[in-house]
Amino acid sequence: MRHHTRSIILPVHNAEPWLDECLRSVLQQDFEGTMELSVFNDASKDKSGAIIEKWRVKLEDSGVHVIIGGHDSLSPRGVGYSKNQAVAQSSGSYLCFLDSDDVMMPQRVRLQHQAAVQHPSSIVGCRVRRDPPNSTERYTRWINQLTPEQLLTQVFTANGPTVIMPTWFCSRAWFSHVGPFDEGGQGVPEDLLFFYEHLRKGGGVVRVDQSLLLYRYHPRAATHSVLETTIWTHRVRFLEEQALPRWAAFTIWNAGKQGRRLYRSLTAASQRKVVAFCDVDENKIRKGFYCHEDSQERPKPRIPILHFRAARPPFVICVKLVDTGHPQPLALEEAPQWPPGARRGGTELYLLLPPGPHRGRLRGQPEVVALAGGPGLPSLQLTDPRQPLPVHPRPAGAL
Repeated sequence: MRHHTRSIILPVHNAEPWLDECLRSVLQQDFEGTMELSVFNDASKDKSGAIIEKWRVKLEDSGVHVIIGGHDSLSPRGVGYSKNQAVAQSSGSYLCFLDSDDVMMPQRVRLQHQAAVQHPSSIVGCRVRRDPPNSTERYTRWINQLTPEQLLTQVFTANGPTVIMPTWFCSRAWFSHVGPFDEGGQGVPEDLLFFYEHLRKGGGVVRVDQSLLLYRYHPRAATHSVLETTIWTHRVRFLEEQALPRWAAFTIWNAGKQGRRLYRSLTAASQRKVVAFCDVDENKIRKGFYCHEDSQERPKPRIPILHFRAARPPFVICVKLVDTGHPQPLALEEAPQWPPGARRGGTELYLLLPPGPHRGRLRGQPEVVALAGGPGLPSLQLTDPRQPLPVHPRPAGAL
């Protein structure tokens, strides 16, 4: 049975307002193979249990086997635990993850299964339609408009995984190779941690370019329990693990708040690799250096602040670019070989992969961290419209 079944993985906690519509969307799938629904009820105190039992009859009458697990403790164990339990009690060779407040389009299982068969070591996502439609507009555009290359080149974005967790579809074999989910409970970004482990193990990222999920936004969503500082910490640690070990030294673009925050967030070993900050703000440059007052080292580290024209690659670019409506807002202009993943609005942390043919301009990002000028990374042309002469940096990797 396991070889032929596709399992829909559904963790549930107090989902009464949305559960009828969610389960109806399972019933309406047009996939012609064998499906099962694996539900784990994580200590719901509302009518979720009764709704699940009601739909069990309808689903099984339509040929969808339903497995129901759960517990009635005083407190829930969390999303990671619930997903792991739902996976463990299921039997399918492919796993389709679904949140209890979302709604699948009828073709979701069929189209994502087709993609997963072709990409057995990938997480397969899809485009989404947000509800309410005007909520998180920039984030929704980011979800839906990433190019196939950007699904990997933007894996360090502040938005989280480049295919969002409620759209995930993958083989059981690959899930078992990567997982399980972290079971730390509320406040733990279990999807981001799983996604990073997936990438460490060489997994791919694929998206079906159709809107296959109604993705709800509401105050009770579990994602609101994860602090921005928690996400930032995981991002920086992954950056240090995956990128910075290749460099003996690097420059942080931005001597302001975001650049200093990045520096302070690094381990002491990574901080010692920072040879300078660079900036275009003359007031910051005139200060001459940044002193890390919280450092335990004596004397305290004093990092030079240079004009960007004097900066040496490789760079970690950490800038706040705000489009003020001025006809010539400050911008970073990408060199012709800058890879496709570099062009994107939103709050993002980039790891840039080897060069591809692309030219564009980064504008309007509240926060961007990118890598450039190092071994295997693109060179960078930096331009300031107030000083419009182009800059031709040293060869990639030069220090």
